[in-house]
Amino acid sequence: MNDQIQLTYHVSAADFTRAGEASSDVKSKLKQMGVSPEAVRKVAIAMYEGEINMVIHAEGGTIKVTITPTEIEIVLADKGPGIADIEQAMQAGFSTAPDNVRSLGFGAGMGLPNMKKYSDEMDIKTELRVGTTVTMKVNI
Repeated sequence: MNDQIQLTYHVSAADFTRAGEASSDVKSKLKQMGVSPEAVRKVAIAMYEGEINMVIHAEGGTIKVTITPTEIEIVLADKGPGIADIEQAMQAGFSTAPDNVRSLGFGAGMGLPNMKKYSDEMDIKTELRVGTTVTMKVNI
């Protein structure tokens, strides 16, 4: 493997038809590289949850994935409303998703809890009316 591989994806707001494409692409690339199935699974789940959050809550955003021989770093940056109460947002089942999103089967309030559960490190930086950046790391 090269010392470092960088991938960048753009996520569109409210585009549920394409939601999950970035995490699916990363999953297949990691498999091709021979990354352990456990690490691939963790990255796929954590990244998918973040991607869906960007589609539901933000005005879209960017996902940057950096793959090194020891870890996979995923940085999700959006221009959204920000997270008013991170502690509350981290509680399983808490959701600010509107009813139309819930009717599609999304917005169950498991996004951030699952992102934390399936990453080895997670950091959230958020500013109201500016946006949120979530950085996750999965060890290989």
